[in-house]
Amino acid sequence: MIAPLAGISSMATRALLGELAAACTAELGLEVRIESVGGVDAARRVEAGEPLDLVVLAADAMDRLAKAGHLRAGSLRAVADSAMVIAAPEAGASDRSHPDVSTADALREALLRASAVGYSTGPSGTALLKLIDAWGLTDALAGRLRQSPAGVPVGRMVAQGDVDLGFQQLSELQHLPGVAVLGPMPQGLEIVTRFSVAVAATSAEPATAQRVADFLADARHDERRRRLGMTTPSA
Repeated sequence: MIAPLAGISSMATRALLGELAAACTAELGLEVRIESVGGVDAARRVEAGEPLDLVVLAADAMDRLAKAGHLRAGSLRAVADSAMVIAAPEAGASDRSHPDVSTADALREALLRASAVGYSTGPSGTALLKLIDAWGLTDALAGRLRQSPAGVPVGRMVAQGDVDLGFQQLSELQHLPGVAVLGPMPQGLEIVTRFSVAVAATSAEPATAQRVADFLADARHDERRRRLGMTTPSA
């Protein structure tokens, strides 16, 4: 009997992978245990050679791990796309009313008016900082940008009122108490992170791990992805 497969992922895919792991056991009879931690910490553990079967991280991190030989060649599969959204404390949790963020100009003004802006350590946070820099707002917002610690969701900062605006994947912000999702990034400024799975170079069961990777990436899980704030990768 094959021992449970061990995997690691970032927090953004925790809910999705939890459901998919249960479905994998029910449909394939394979037990998968995926630990979700901060993406930076997950990548470091893979780089350190921790015995793992599966790795699920953002595409840029997966590319780096693959080039360094930490993932089995040819095993990479796209699991889900995750769009970044904008959130604020729920009405009553903050003295500020919710700003308009529906257009680029409105979002720019909302950023300038915010006393604190929260963003993640992941790829969505990096993309937001690039946008702020492109708008020439880096200096203006320098003292108001708050990066959440690795493994700590931006939603927690929003719910506690530590920031007026929070930027992170919908999968990590939706349905959180105290958090109001204001909407997606304005048209033309969309920030979408692709999460992929691959078999770890340290896997003792690479063929079985590949079966699981293929299962996680299967398009038939589209409804589950949508419900959890993600979409099936188009290509």
